[in-house]
Amino acid sequence: MKKILKKRAIPGPESKKLLKKAARVEPPCSADQLPIVWDHAEGTRVWDVDGNEYLDLTSGVLVTNVGHCHPHMVSSVQEQITKLDNSYSFRTRKRIEAAERIVNATPENLTQVFMLTTGAEATETAMRLARLYSGKQEILSFYGAFHGKTYGAMSVSGSIGTKKGFGSGVPGTIFAPYPYCYRCFYDKKLPDCGMYCLKALDRIVEAETWDNLGSVIIEPYQGAAGFIFPPEGYLKAIEKWANDRDLVFIVDEVQSSFGRTGKLFMIEWEDVRPHLLALGKGMGSSLPASAVVGEEKLFTAVGTSGLSSTWGGNPLSSAAVIAVFEILEKERLLENCERVGSSLMASLNILKEKYEILGDVRGKGLVIGLEFVEGGNKPAPQLTNKVVRAAAERGLMLGKLGLYGNVIRVAPPLVITEEEANLCVEILDRAIGSILEG
Repeated sequence: MKKILKKRAIPGPESKKLLKKAARVEPPCSADQLPIVWDHAEGTRVWDVDGNEYLDLTSGVLVTNVGHCHPHMVSSVQEQITKLDNSYSFRTRKRIEAAERIVNATPENLTQVFMLTTGAEATETAMRLARLYSGKQEILSFYGAFHGKTYGAMSVSGSIGTKKGFGSGVPGTIFAPYPYCYRCFYDKKLPDCGMYCLKALDRIVEAETWDNLGSVIIEPYQGAAGFIFPPEGYLKAIEKWANDRDLVFIVDEVQSSFGRTGKLFMIEWEDVRPHLLALGKGMGSSLPASAVVGEEKLFTAVGTSGLSSTWGGNPLSSAAVIAVFEILEKERLLENCERVGSSLMASLNILKEKYEILGDVRGKGLVIGLEFVEGGNKPAPQLTNKVVRAAAERGLMLGKLGLYGNVIRVAPPLVITEEEANLCVEILDRAIGSILEG
């Protein structure tokens, strides 16, 4: 493993050639990533087209939860594609089994699942169901939220970076502050604030709605905003707040589900029971797969044939979903996530004490955010870029995100070992040190 530490030029010569070609045929509108062209991957490791090896702390943006190209995943999909590759809305054995596994794994009140392809489709569908069932147009979302890049999903996303330049969104969204405790909107501190952001909700609703509020949509932790985790008890309190007001409660677990936090779903940590649950990313762990799991009464509201999806629940994706469940169970990846995640969190907190520029370390399981700052707690996006680059030169693949572009995501595949996690911290330590030394 130590050979990964060997410093390399980024981009390498072959990557340079391919990136030059890509610049001619692909628009520059995709996410800003490192100038590295991937070639192949296995488990927690990625190789670029120049033969350089990296430890991957991105999981393809929290997708490959069971690791890159897991042998059981590969064989399951290979076997399926020789039998049946598409069936549109016709049911298949694999689709029914995948749906049954999902329903059996979620809270008892969620009894039906509608299979889709992308996370944005899942959140859009959940919002449509909520509107149809409640008969009300307005929906409460939160500052910093990200629910996808289609118009409905953008409309409930609480960051200008997602929406800038696209004109007006779908009407009816009300926004409230999410508990970003490191940078509290109300400039308060836990526990003295008593979750003031929750107490302020009624005043916000009273001022902003037209008495047409029908639903609430929330992420258990905010991913794109910078891996922002609410204080313990907040999600359960939001559930109660929604139920007390007869609102449809939607939880967007597109990013946080399928073992990422040490439970299959993050809502399990506080026994949160939404009316609708949006899933995606790690659900297929390589193949596009998403779903909305909900109470029967909400699906009944849409009627027969009211929803459809060309690719949703297709045989290949369904085989992948089943394989994910099997791998998580057989390899006890939830336990590995908690164990390695706790060790990794402790090591990263040691780095926080060592470097003043590492302002905050937060997370759960194997999803951890590192917020970089300067001059106190001023966001330091340029410094963050340098850390990401310096780490990649030493063999560590990182991504950056956050409302201010100053948060590094630590989200490796759940198959990561403690040895690999320790090496990640060692590389990160060296990367930060090299920047501070000039």
